[in-house]
Amino acid sequence: MKRLLPNILVTGSPCTGKSTICSEICETCSLEYINVSEFAKTNNLFVEYDETLECHILDEDKVIDELEDQMKEGGNVVDYHGCDFFPERWFDIVFVLTTDNTLLYDRLVRRGYSGKKLENNLECEIFQTILDEAKNNYDENIVYRLNSNTPDDMQNNVEQISEWIESYKRQHSNGELRQDPVIL
Repeated sequence: MKRLLPNILVTGSPCTGKSTICSEICETCSLEYINVSEFAKTNNLFVEYDETLECHILDEDKVIDELEDQMKEGGNVVDYHGCDFFPERWFDIVFVLTTDNTLLYDRLVRRGYSGKKLENNLECEIFQTILDEAKNNYDENIVYRLNSNTPDDMQNNVEQISEWIESYKRQHSNGELRQDPVIL
């Protein structure tokens, strides 16, 4: 049985606007927002702390176990900077936010990134690592790259994603799939 409400993954490097876009989408479309980093912090779902990268390392299996029932229900917008460990069955569509490297550098520095952490995140964006992960782990037909450089880009992304969600809702009303939602 198909879900009445979609599950959406919004992924991309840190500072590409994931949290802003996800918050606006959830408010506009009445979906649940899951910031995986915050969820893991709240539920202590880490295996260790990486001193070099100055961040906690997720216990991916525990994250999946904790979110499984909620994801089965549908109606979730998931925000995380990676995507290769989430089950493919969870998502109806995946959006990868990308940002020009010069802009991303400035955003990361303003957020306090430096050293290896800054370097790794910039390299990830340069080599489109997250976009490649998404295409390798999900049906390519549900993976979309969205530019996230300007406030106008972000607003357009929110509008396009919201339109897709409303189309999905209409086409899945009463539990009957009439046709695939219109793709962006």
